Amino acid sequence: MSSIVKTLRVVADPNRLRILLLLKAEELSVAELQEILAMGQSTISTHLSQLKQAGLVEDRRTGKNNLYHLCAACGSPLDEILAEAVKEIPEAAQDQAASRRVVRKRQDRMRSFFDSVAGRLGKDYVPGQSWKSVAEALLRLLPPMAIADLGAGEGTFALLLAERARQVIAVDASAKMLEVGRAHALRHGVRNIDFRLGDMEEVPIAAGEVDLVFFSQSLHHALHPERAIQEAHRILVPGGRIVVLDLVKHRFEEARELYADQWLGFSESEIESMLEKAGFVSIQTSVVHKEPETPQFQTLLAVAAKPA
Repeated sequence: MSSIVKTLRVVADPNRLRILLLLKAEELSVAELQEILAMGQSTISTHLSQLKQAGLVEDRRTGKNNLYHLCAACGSPLDEILAEAVKEIPEAAQDQAASRRVVRKRQDRMRSFFDSVAGRLGKDYVPGQSWKSVAEALLRLLPPMAIADLGAGEGTFALLLAERARQVIAVDASAKMLEVGRAHALRHGVRNIDFRLGDMEEVPIAAGEVDLVFFSQSLHHALHPERAIQEAHRILVPGGRIVVLDLVKHRFEEARELYADQWLGFSESEIESMLEKAGFVSIQTSVVHKEPETPQFQTLLAVAAKPA
């Protein structure tokens, strides 16, 4: 009887229930649980310790990490409790989606390792190769379309987009930034950029006016990024797409003063949640770059579509 009482006492905490639901589906490390649940390491470790003491969770050592999983011999009544928890915990579905993404990353890391040992020629340097040249090549494959660059700043990215776009609408809240952008466009003879003064959360673009929306390292400047995402959905044509390039969540507090950042980046789960709530579908997120220098900012890429 005491084991049942102990089990009920431990699983009374919603966050421990979330952990149990995750570990029922997949073995996960502390770091992976941190990423999924957006909790600190000490908090996760404390919850896991209590779950282990109650005999609900086991772990196994693999390399430098411990992987945690649900106790194989637990069975009922834990299965019944978790079946009800899925219905009552609002974060459960989002947690499972984040868990699948984390597991895919683990698989990608393993594939990357075998790729690296299979052949090293060209891994570090290829004459004439640059990310700018690759980006320009890919842009030229896009069909002519109307593109919105939200938080465009001086319009550097808008100028690149304008090489292929039918029209680029560059929106920024700084009149001086737009003035510089217009001067750049005039100097380069670019006539298909429309610079508009406005806020990302209240965009001066009509509903359904553009085919593609870009947030290029601008979303973390929005006071309410979820509203900016909703505005992007509004101005897109049915079937249009959104691309978000932003910083992965970090702890470099100086960015608030140095770069006027409102947010210290976003986690993949946060971006995915904002896109889902705004009505986007076919959402894909990934970390595409990590700077080698301190504070080692990482870049998050998210793409999604407005239903047709």
